Amino acid sequence: MKKRTLGKSGLEVSALGLGCMGMSFAYGPAPDKKEMISLIRSAFEQGVTFFDTAEAYGPYVNEELVGEAVASFRDKIVIATKFGFTFGPNRGQSGMDSRPDHIKQVAEESLKRLNTDTIDLFYQHRVDPDVPIEEVAGAVKELIKAGKVKYFGMSEAGVKTIRRAHAVQPVTAVQSEYSLWWRRPEEDLIPTLEELGIGFVPFSPLGKGFLTGKIDETTTFDKTDFRNVVPRFTTENRKANKSLVDLLGLIAAQKKATAAQIALAWLLVQKPWIVPIPGTTKQNRLLENIGSAEVILTPKELSDIQSALEKIEVVGDRYPEELEKRTGL
Repeated sequence: MKKRTLGKSGLEVSALGLGCMGMSFAYGPAPDKKEMISLIRSAFEQGVTFFDTAEAYGPYVNEELVGEAVASFRDKIVIATKFGFTFGPNRGQSGMDSRPDHIKQVAEESLKRLNTDTIDLFYQHRVDPDVPIEEVAGAVKELIKAGKVKYFGMSEAGVKTIRRAHAVQPVTAVQSEYSLWWRRPEEDLIPTLEELGIGFVPFSPLGKGFLTGKIDETTTFDKTDFRNVVPRFTTENRKANKSLVDLLGLIAAQKKATAAQIALAWLLVQKPWIVPIPGTTKQNRLLENIGSAEVILTPKELSDIQSALEKIEVVGDRYPEELEKRTGL
């Protein structure tokens, strides 16, 4: 697989990464651990060198899974993990905590779970309104000086906060949702990242599965599936948003590709420093996603997609209100 560099940092990764969250968390019961270890190793064999996890996924168990899966090729890959939440006795999220001492504690615990000496990319998972971002960046800067972290990242942060953090410790990558289904980063975030030389790592590049064309208004989700509380995934909104998937299907048929591959190829062509991290728990989907890196959209095809998108109104919020409040700070 081709490589990309995240902004001006010099951090080189595969053009597509692998989001590992769904292997432990959020989309129904966790799949078999051995199968997920095999999937991660298969991704590496196919050229993927960028793996995304977090202490919050599980919590904790996803880092352990990734650490075990990559042990034999640890020095050939980049692992991204995250800090910033606290967890109650039942392991549910109980709040935010980006105080410097907590960041350093999380780093030590993540290093153990990942079975590694260094965290390649350490993201603040969400901006903590109670801790000045300069203190957060300063704490990560100290971890970098100590050799425990290599690069600093932020997730779902607003541009003012990114600028303030970047002035203390250069931000290597910002992770936020971005896809044909959620294009708000084009307004302020992407221009700011380009100006500052920061890489962009879109999560949910397939709209939490909707852009694959495998979900419609009749689809039912497991009771533990996060999408049950996402406004965009109500039955009515899934039906209303079908026109976007239909568009992808038409283009895919012309290109002898799949809707998912067109959605990922569209992201890849936006900027050379964009590295999507589609997640999956299935081998065939992994291969399908990786294949998107070979799909080339011509200027005319991109223009046609843009013209069609201008006539399509995506319906429904991407998060419940309480979760949306945590983003863009």
